[in-house]
Amino acid sequence: EAILALKPVTFRYKKELDPEGIPQFGLVAEEVEKVNPDLVARDKDDKPYTVRYEAVNAMLLNEFIKEHKAFIEEQRKVQEQSATIAQLKSVVAKQEATAAQHQKQIETLTAGLQKVSAQLELSKSAPRTVQNSQ
Repeated sequence: EAILALKPVTFRYKKELDPEGIPQFGLVAEEVEKVNPDLVARDKDDKPYTVRYEAVNAMLLNEFIKEHKAFIEEQRKVQEQSATIAQLKSVVAKQEATAAQHQKQIETLTAGLQKVSAQLELSKSAPRTVQNSQ
């Protein structure tokens, strides 16, 4: 997170350091010091003098490696979740097929039960004659 606090700037060195005044790109030592004091070199008065870019580069590399590892882990999780989703889709498809089969069985049994009920009703309505043989 410290790396995100660093703000690149465009600047020109003082005339005594760079008489041509060529624009430079970098970081302001005082700002870098607030983020990480170890990333600046100090003058004889112990004030921030310049950025230790070799240390910044090492920090950048370290941050890149951490982010890359986190990315790889996220990719692994995504693959794992994709496999789980595929497995769950398969389970759901099987359950849907079983439910459809059960629905057909219910419909068949219901139709058979209705036929039996209708036949029972017909047999109830027909009067029966009982002969007495005495």
